[in-house]
Amino acid sequence: MTFLEEILAQKEIEVAEMPLEKVKDKRETYSFYDFLKAHPEKMQLIAEVKRASPSKGEINMGVDPVTQAKSYEAAGAGMISVLTDPVFFKGSIEDLREVARNVKIPVICKDFIISEKQLIRARNAGATVVLLIISALSEAALKILFEQATALDLEVLVEVHDQKELAIAQKLGAKLIGVNNRNLHTFEVDIAVSEKLARDFSTNVCFISESGFKTAEDVGRVSKEYNAVLVGEALMREKSPEVAAKSLKVKR
Repeated sequence: MTFLEEILAQKEIEVAEMPLEKVKDKRETYSFYDFLKAHPEKMQLIAEVKRASPSKGEINMGVDPVTQAKSYEAAGAGMISVLTDPVFFKGSIEDLREVARNVKIPVICKDFIISEKQLIRARNAGATVVLLIISALSEAALKILFEQATALDLEVLVEVHDQKELAIAQKLGAKLIGVNNRNLHTFEVDIAVSEKLARDFSTNVCFISESGFKTAEDVGRVSKEYNAVLVGEALMREKSPEVAAKSLKVKR
């Protein structure tokens, strides 16, 4: 199986055992879409709390998620991404809950979401944004989950990797579209994926380039077409994540 197929097989097991929670009050913070629209002068940053990955193995297993998230917030990150997958990324919903309690900015639940149960759980834990990955879903399932998330008053970052998926996201009416430079089947990363897809962007959408960014020069490659970048591994390996995060907010 590919990385994605293996992850989704495990996710089915995890979700089957997950209880359906009652919907609780949503955490208060700003709209990430509105934030991006209001701050076009610089590349904005989604900074990620990520202990491990299927391709790289352990990245920073000893991280304190709250300390890391506060460093990102101090650096001016527009949103914190928290990996909640326990098997392949060594995260947890408790990581998200603790981060959301201790920062004021939006928090996105970064996971392979295949069920409304995960959407409700994420909202109850303090996420105001969720990730839906087109590669992981049929078009019908994507539409259902997008509508369910919207009904829960969650913002949705719809993730694409190629032109076909981009067309689906734009047809869906997604206001936040992430272009993942990482192929989820092979986990190979190439920033050129974002450069190529930028030719087909529609207006009134905020675009985020995800994966592969280590330096300000890397971010500069996509600064004209994209509103933000999502960075995880590079920041998780830094001794001074706040300094590193600040350096990635380049002018557009």
